[in-house]
Amino acid sequence: MTSLVDQNLENRTRHGSARSQETAPDVDQDAVDQIAPAASAEPEAPITDDLPDIIDVVMEMGRTPEKPPAEAPSPRPVAANSRLPAHLDALADRARDYVEAASSANTRRAYASDWKQFASWCRRQGVEMFPPDPQVVGLYITAQASGKATVDKKPNSVSTIERRLSALTWNYAQRGQPLDRKDRHIATVMAGIRNKHAAPPRQKEAVLPEDLIAMLETLERGSLRGLRDRAMLLLGFAGGLRRSEVVGLDVGRDQTEDSSGWVEFFPDKGLLVTLRGKTGWREVEIGRGSSDATCPIVALETWLKLGRIAHGPLFRRVTGQGKAVGAERLNDQEIARLVKRTALAAGVRGDLPEGERGKLFAGHSLRAGLASSAEVDERYVQKQLGHASAEMTRKYQRRRDRFRVNLTKASGL
Repeated sequence: MTSLVDQNLENRTRHGSARSQETAPDVDQDAVDQIAPAASAEPEAPITDDLPDIIDVVMEMGRTPEKPPAEAPSPRPVAANSRLPAHLDALADRARDYVEAASSANTRRAYASDWKQFASWCRRQGVEMFPPDPQVVGLYITAQASGKATVDKKPNSVSTIERRLSALTWNYAQRGQPLDRKDRHIATVMAGIRNKHAAPPRQKEAVLPEDLIAMLETLERGSLRGLRDRAMLLLGFAGGLRRSEVVGLDVGRDQTEDSSGWVEFFPDKGLLVTLRGKTGWREVEIGRGSSDATCPIVALETWLKLGRIAHGPLFRRVTGQGKAVGAERLNDQEIARLVKRTALAAGVRGDLPEGERGKLFAGHSLRAGLASSAEVDERYVQKQLGHASAEMTRKYQRRRDRFRVNLTKASGL
């Protein structure tokens, strides 16, 4: 593979392009819970820098792209009136909003960090980032898998490498220079990395009903924070919701710009949660429980009443030494911390050392708990979790009867 670097160096000398003086530090990112993007040790670039300027996109259509600066983190914005008539400024601003809405903020931050990491590696190796070279990318993912692209020399996981490859593909596409991931220098190397380094998926522990009841007992009943946390745990479990879906809810429809959905109460029946997901809108029905102590509807009604919340974000920070409710929406990381904290306090999986127990619980534990404990037709669980296939739902069912169908006996043996 060394010859590939030498060849790239020759190309670089022939083109005579200058390298940028960027000195961003190298970072190592490991895969986080499920598919959430890993946090970077590098300073984060502003979200707006992760996106191409829409005016550049429009004006460059049909034009032969010029070679970008070697390590520019993203295309630099250009004044609107220098490219488009002034009366189109407002329309261009709206187009930028739609470009930003095409991906989540977490995804853009992760992709920006991965792009910087790749730029730093290219600079250290003396190779060019542009035009996209599958041979260079193949060397890069090889370095990622071998640990030679990280500060601590620790190999990255396969899921991290795949996400970084997706980040490179996305960033190159935004610059009008697509990267061919099917090229043999990338596809064959990536296949080898998967075969040699891929590990079985590590699933989070499911929080079962008896576990959840014990976790609720660890919360302070007479405090606003305790009431809020109680409502979040019960709503996340009964709805099979992701942590981002829980904190993204509003009291009603079209109340905030950063909302991912809203709730609607049906007296004596339950709660309808309308969510905006990756594939569109979906509705989740949450019925009333058999006991007020464990009913998600009662818990949510109590929180809204005593927290005096009638409009805007459903779950917010509790301020003033726990005596007031702020206007700020909670971060989805709060759900993961809440599940882990209460599970440890309740002694869930007490048969394991505390350090090991702490790694078992996260936001997905609530979804897995519902999927594992609901004794109903699998189709209803699949619909509640918003899965496109029954196979995905079965991955969440930790204690299902794996040998219910015995093909050995069915075949006559």
